[in-house]
Amino acid sequence: MRGRWLLASALCLAAGTAAMAHHSAAMFDADNPVELTGIVREFRYTSPHTFIILEVKGEDGSAKVWTLEGNAPGNLARDGWWQDTLKPGDEIKATIMPLRSGAAAGSWNATRVKYKSGQPIIAP
Repeated sequence: MRGRWLLASALCLAAGTAAMAHHSAAMFDADNPVELTGIVREFRYTSPHTFIILEVKGEDGSAKVWTLEGNAPGNLARDGWWQDTLKPGDEIKATIMPLRSGAAAGSWNATRVKYKSGQPIIAP
């Protein structure tokens, strides 16, 4: 009986560790935020994370597509965001935490995304 309890405890501990690793933000560079201005290609309101696929024009005119990972839909809903909040073609400005690897990706937060004009996405 004791062996089963130890095994069950070990499995719970292992599962908890894996879940915490999944939610680590270590891959994002919070110390060096980047401001992006671009056109929304797609807004994925999916669980467990939402995504903004953003086309950003460089100074040389070339376009780069950024994949931006956001919070869970349930958390965004509390901030007033829904699946149709952003639409393809919307021009936005977002301050993100870029990936440390330098890839065109990062993490976004609902409070740091506005329309290109400066107007908030969701009225405060």
